[in-house]
Amino acid sequence: MAGALEPRNVGERMSTSNGLPSGARRKLTGRAFYESLGSPKMILAPMVDQSEFAWRVLTRSFMTPESSEDLLAYTPMLHARMFLETVKFRDHHFQPTKTGLAVPIPLNIETFPSDLYLDGNPAFDRPLTVQFCANEPDELLKAAKYVQPYCDAVDLNLGCPQGIARKGRYGAFLQEDWDLIYKLINTLHVNLDVPVTAKIRILDSKEKTLEYAQTIVSAGASILTVHGRHRDQKGHKTGVADWSVIRYLRDNLPPETVLFANGNILRHEDISRCLDMTGADGIMSAEGNLHDPTIFAKPPPVGEEGREYWRGRDGKGGYRMDGVFRIYMDVLYKHVLEVPPPPRRSLFLPSDSAISSGAVEEKSPADDEQPPAKRQKQDVKYIKPTSPNLLAMQPHLFHLLRPLVAQHTNIRDALARCRAGDMAAYENVLHLVEEATKEGLLDYEAHPEKYEELPDEMSGKAADKAIDLSDHDSSLAAVKACKRPWWVCQPYVRPLPKEALENGSLTQSKKDKRQMEMEAVAMKEKANAGNAPSEREKMDARDGLKKSDISQQAMVAG
Repeated sequence: MAGALEPRNVGERMSTSNGLPSGARRKLTGRAFYESLGSPKMILAPMVDQSEFAWRVLTRSFMTPESSEDLLAYTPMLHARMFLETVKFRDHHFQPTKTGLAVPIPLNIETFPSDLYLDGNPAFDRPLTVQFCANEPDELLKAAKYVQPYCDAVDLNLGCPQGIARKGRYGAFLQEDWDLIYKLINTLHVNLDVPVTAKIRILDSKEKTLEYAQTIVSAGASILTVHGRHRDQKGHKTGVADWSVIRYLRDNLPPETVLFANGNILRHEDISRCLDMTGADGIMSAEGNLHDPTIFAKPPPVGEEGREYWRGRDGKGGYRMDGVFRIYMDVLYKHVLEVPPPPRRSLFLPSDSAISSGAVEEKSPADDEQPPAKRQKQDVKYIKPTSPNLLAMQPHLFHLLRPLVAQHTNIRDALARCRAGDMAAYENVLHLVEEATKEGLLDYEAHPEKYEELPDEMSGKAADKAIDLSDHDSSLAAVKACKRPWWVCQPYVRPLPKEALENGSLTQSKKDKRQMEMEAVAMKEKANAGNAPSEREKMDARDGLKKSDISQQAMVAG
């Protein structure tokens, strides 16, 4: 029996932070600040209730100690007013110390807390940026002062496109009020002891987006993250991000401006491609990381896969879901619950002795075919935990295991029954995932043609080729490039808007229908204008000479 799988480098001290409160360091801004972090090229995006401490540590754990400085992580978006006014909100969403954040602490080494806990801990959660949404400068400043001792920067969310942001007037729904945006950023720039950064979406034109970006940088933003989508690109209308706008910003903003690009990052290979095409300093991943937290890690060399990484005969591969699930659980045990992980067997490999001797573990029909037994009433009343790390477990695992639970609905159902903080229930799901992965590996060994006999364009020979995103109507190229066996971590490729309309998952609003009708009329008028007779043709027609009477050679020469 092997011991618990130890998360790699999650307990090692990050060299980018010296462990002192932010106020004990000289404040740097702009490129000097970025370079002080180690000039990270990979950025874990702020995601509401999804980029919490445990997920950040899991993501970092797949990187080597040498490459860990290449990753800058963001917290989930925090509502500035609620964070400022409600102690419980602070305690439930940001946990840098075990005693909580009753009041902002003075930034000097004598009063710095000694009970460091999770968020921003310099031993395993740096570099870190804390993101807020806000529409009132003083509220934003007061909220930011609570977190500045425990982070490297504070970010203003100007990109959230959701309906709640519209209702609350924050995120992308501030992008028409440039004066307010300037005040929000400049207030932090002048009064905080850490730099301020901002994340935006693109506007209707490159020129307008550049003017918008210049306003934000002039207000004091040390780093500008640009999501290459418009505000209305969300859900089934997400579509493809426009990297050309980010390139335009890079070419027209001062060279000292630090620029991060966000959008279209589905797999590790996309990071270097986006760096080349946009000229950005760093590349941010959001949804790609949710489905594959190993996205920032380079694959191991051939022959050094170990038990966590699977590589097929065609060269395509990825980290196994059961291995990633284990590491995630161990992070929660070690850091959040502060208890040792349970003993575990080694992850299964087809080359293990039990398989080489022909012994295959039989599954009980009750595992898959029988309905779950009714849960007995318990005397102990369930108390829902408040830790964001425990509350996020179920949605994270549905993202991670999406292809697997589509094949094994019993695992989907077991995961759906899990309650936050019920580690025994999640251990049961982990066991089911390990057994399913074993089944998949054995099936691949026995019938590799089921996974590899694909059309030429889907073969592993194209595994490392760039995804062609020039076709804004089809996601087929991305699906082909990203497809892996169902037990391997892989991105979810959203259908593009046209595909969503065709399959019925997206319905057009009256406004969208009118817009499409207007565009169709405009295209028709343009086409008719292109076919209109020239002045020469009108003259020939008056002379009784038809166009067909003129030889093709004469027309070309004429």
